[in-house]
Amino acid sequence: MSDSPHALGAPVVRRDGRDKITGAARYAAEHTTPGSLYGWIVPATVASGRITAIRTADALAVPGVRTVLTHHNAPRLKEPDDPILAVLQDDRVPHRGWPVALVVAESLESARAGAEAVHVEYATTGHDVVLTAGHPGLYTPEEANGGHPALRERGDTLSAFDAAPVRIDATYALRGLHNHPMEPHASTARWADGHLTVHDSSQGSTAVRDGLAQALGIDRDTVTVISEHVGGGFGSKGTPRPQAVLAAMAARHTGCPVQLALVRRSMAAVVGHRAPTLQRVRLGSDREGVLTTVSHEIVTHTSRIKEFVEQAAVPARVMYASPHSRTEHRVVALDVPSPSWMRAPGEASGMYALESAMDELACALGIDPVELRLRNEPRTEPDSGRPFSSRNLAACLTEGARRFGWADRDPQPAAREEGPWLLGTGVASATYPVLVSRSAASAQAAPDGTYRVGVNATDIGTGARTVLAQIAASVLDTRLENVTLDIGSSDLPVAPVAGGSAGTASWGSAVHKATGALVRRLAEHTGPLPPEGITVTADTGEETAQESPYARHAFGAHFAEVAVDSLTGEVRVRRLLGMYAAGRILNPRTARSQFIGGMVMGLGMALTEGSTMDPAFGDFTESDLASYHVPSCADVPDVQAHWIDEHDPHLNPMGSKGIGEIGIVGTAAAIGNAVRHATGARLRELPLTPDKLLPYLP
Repeated sequence: MSDSPHALGAPVVRRDGRDKITGAARYAAEHTTPGSLYGWIVPATVASGRITAIRTADALAVPGVRTVLTHHNAPRLKEPDDPILAVLQDDRVPHRGWPVALVVAESLESARAGAEAVHVEYATTGHDVVLTAGHPGLYTPEEANGGHPALRERGDTLSAFDAAPVRIDATYALRGLHNHPMEPHASTARWADGHLTVHDSSQGSTAVRDGLAQALGIDRDTVTVISEHVGGGFGSKGTPRPQAVLAAMAARHTGCPVQLALVRRSMAAVVGHRAPTLQRVRLGSDREGVLTTVSHEIVTHTSRIKEFVEQAAVPARVMYASPHSRTEHRVVALDVPSPSWMRAPGEASGMYALESAMDELACALGIDPVELRLRNEPRTEPDSGRPFSSRNLAACLTEGARRFGWADRDPQPAAREEGPWLLGTGVASATYPVLVSRSAASAQAAPDGTYRVGVNATDIGTGARTVLAQIAASVLDTRLENVTLDIGSSDLPVAPVAGGSAGTASWGSAVHKATGALVRRLAEHTGPLPPEGITVTADTGEETAQESPYARHAFGAHFAEVAVDSLTGEVRVRRLLGMYAAGRILNPRTARSQFIGGMVMGLGMALTEGSTMDPAFGDFTESDLASYHVPSCADVPDVQAHWIDEHDPHLNPMGSKGIGEIGIVGTAAAIGNAVRHATGARLRELPLTPDKLLPYLP
């Protein structure tokens, strides 16, 4: 391995940083060519029903409008793998905001004006959009997301709970959450000689290519999807979305390139959301704080289009030792947009409830919250019994407490004041699974001593370009500037999406394998290289097909200090500190950015972000950034991310774990626990807005 300042583990500056700040990086909606047309979606204005009439004459009369696609004239699709892609195929309206028409025009302004001139009539049916704990339509599915069994039980949980000397029985509520990446979803599609090329804002262009080929009924070799630069996704771009299908349909129908970019207000209905959850947690322990039973029951919603079940009870199967455990998911299909992936799906919402309940148990016992967690460290993964490949949660808790100054904390709630401000601190644990998927990569050595590596990875702002080049340079034992990295095109070697904190592990393993094979090939070669160089390819199918005998997870601990205004109920986070055990950190600069970004997102989850369904209107009431409040720089004055040096030989060639999502896991609980410490009031519904706090303040 190279010991240069660009080697793996060095804080290398992002390769694409200059391109992004100078505007040289081009995103999906910036690939327009002369003659391009623009699309604008007409959304359904009812929550459930059917279209009885759709009149387009006024829209077609708008100057510049070329066509209006409806279910009457849109190209027919094959049945897509994902039902949300079956747009403009029939008269049904499964939820408000569902696309019922697409106006295509010579300018964006004309397309918008045309969309406003489309007249749609509906036959409505009664709708139901409100999640309740006792909804009669609730059922237990076979699986939650990620293939996890919806129900897992060990021992006799209820009897153990009834017999426990100390018990916590609490219900926590989280509203729906929206991903809101900086770059809205967009696609630019063009057909040429029977080949479809789409520039798409996606977390994985291979998946979009396959989804488009399936929906359009064409061979995937005739489709190229490019996602070279992507302005965030947070899970909402992890699967193909309707705008890509609509752009491809419109381009085929008109014979011209078509660009379709979603407006911010429409995203809540089209690109998924984190489903709201109602979570009942029951903890039983002895008087020393050792858990005897853990029960975590989830109620959530899905759409009538497809089943998507937030796996929020799964972390309780990993975190703490107890002889009795029950974790269950129940779901109800409502007339709502389809929920989908959002950063740390399952863990972010589930760990809020579990870690809040652990804090409640610590308060009931009079035990320090850090100490309570240490007393319940398992030797093996509680649910599976498998040994951990590494588990350094205890080190994160103790070292994080030292850095934060936890030892100086007065455990008495509502004991610290600073003028009108009530001060408090809180802690919560974090976890996220180690995931990896099959990937392929190519590596080429050129006669001039440079190298080119290709892998269809997607850099959604994480720094993947930089880290993958570092991996290649380290294996090739060369300087980083000698390596050119090609990513973001489905024509490159196949790779999985940027999601599940699995991107670097998946793509990096393939890059490591390909460059290692190239090194061996070059060692066998004699004489100068041929003009075309030497190229090798590698695939990690064999490695990823082998199930690990170990339970593999990243762990962390979050500490928060808050100030609550006793007059207004406003909560200010003064400090956030995260301590992580995530294997080998491949680039400290980009890693710190990921950790901090996740923590800030967790702050938003705790204090400002939340979206509700209007029972009469049948739509999200907070659907844009004017009403859905994400944190600003002023909300996060002091955020620190640290990590321990963790060596885990059971992961991948780099020894790394995923870091993109663990920062959000547990942050909301740490803040909520700090608010309780500051005020003495335990609130169990996020976000913790002033109106909820004021009734409990002096």
